[in-house]
Amino acid sequence: MRRSRFGAALGVIAAMTLLLAGCSVDNSGDDSKPTIRLAYQSFPSGDLIVKNNGWLEEALPDYNIKWTKFDSGADINTAFVAKEVDFAAIGSSPVARGLSAPLNIPYQVAFVLDVAGDNEALVARNGTGINTVADLKGKRVATAFASTAHYSLLAALDQAGVNPKDVDLIDLQPQASLAAWQRGDIDAVYTWLPTLDELRKDGKTLIASRQLATAGKPTLDLGVVSSDFATANPEAVNTWRQVQARALTLIKDDPQAAADAIAAQLGTTPEDAANQLKQGTYLTVAELTSPTWLGTQGNPGNLSENLHSAAVFLAEQQQIPAAPPIETFRQAIYTEGLPGVLEQQ
Repeated sequence: MRRSRFGAALGVIAAMTLLLAGCSVDNSGDDSKPTIRLAYQSFPSGDLIVKNNGWLEEALPDYNIKWTKFDSGADINTAFVAKEVDFAAIGSSPVARGLSAPLNIPYQVAFVLDVAGDNEALVARNGTGINTVADLKGKRVATAFASTAHYSLLAALDQAGVNPKDVDLIDLQPQASLAAWQRGDIDAVYTWLPTLDELRKDGKTLIASRQLATAGKPTLDLGVVSSDFATANPEAVNTWRQVQARALTLIKDDPQAAADAIAAQLGTTPEDAANQLKQGTYLTVAELTSPTWLGTQGNPGNLSENLHSAAVFLAEQQQIPAAPPIETFRQAIYTEGLPGVLEQQ
C-alpha cells in the first residue's frame, strides 16, 4: 500500500547529516576558501562529465568544491531542507514536491540536464505473467518514492485505469530494488539507468518515460541552486551553468569522450555508457534558453508549466497536500543572464 511522505524529510534531517559525512568528495582542503557543495546522482548526464573532468574545480579555483552522492531526489530535498547543499542534480518530480508545501524549499531551476526517454522505464520480471501496465493490479511494484520514476509510475497506472491502492507499491532505491528483484521479492520496478539495464536482462519493458512524455507527463533531470547561494554568488552560478553547458556540447560533439567520462563515474565500460547516453534526450544550448525550457532573463519558459502540471498531478494522487500557484514555479526558474551566460562556455 502507498505510504504518505508528508513531513518525512524533516524527520530524517539528522540521519541525512550523518550520511553526508560518509559519502562526500571534497577536492580541496584549503580552509581559507568558501566551499560549494554539490549533490550528484549516478545517472548518465553532463553533471557526471563536469565532476569527472574537474571542470568546476578548474573554473572556480577560489572555491573548495565538495561533491556528495545521493540515491534519489527525495534525499536531496532533505539535504536542502537541512541547508547541506548549494547545487544539485535532481528530477523534475522531486523539484515539484520541493517547491510545494510542506517542504517549500527555497531553490531555483538553473539548468536542464536531460529529458527522460528510454533511460527511465517500468520493467516486469520474467515469469510473473505481467504483460501490460494493467496487469500490475495486485502485484508488488518497487520504485523510489518521491522520484521521477515514482511520478511516472503513477502516471502509467493512471493512464491504464489502475488505482494505485490496488497495487502493492514498495519504496526502494535503485540498487535495493535490483536486489529485491533478484530474490524474487517484487514483480516489477520503475527506475532509471544504470540499474534499469540490469533489470532488462531478465525482464520486459512495459512502458518508458519517453511514451509518457508524449502522453503529456514528461520528466526531466534538472540542475537546481539554493536561492540564498544564487543571491550571494551569482558569478559562481554563471560559471556552474557554463561548465554544464560545456558538458552538453561534449555529448553532442564528442559522444565518445562523453561516454568515457561517464563510464569512469559509473564504474562501467565506455560502450555501456554510450548506450545509456543514447537513451536520454540532451538539449542544445539554444534549446535550453528557448520558450519551451528555461526561457530568457525576465521571461521564464514553459518549464514552469511542466513543474506546475507535475505538482497538480501529485496533488491529485494525494502525494502532496495541494499544488502551489503557477507563479511559484515561474519564480523558481533562474533566468539571470540568459542566454548570454550560456553562450560564453
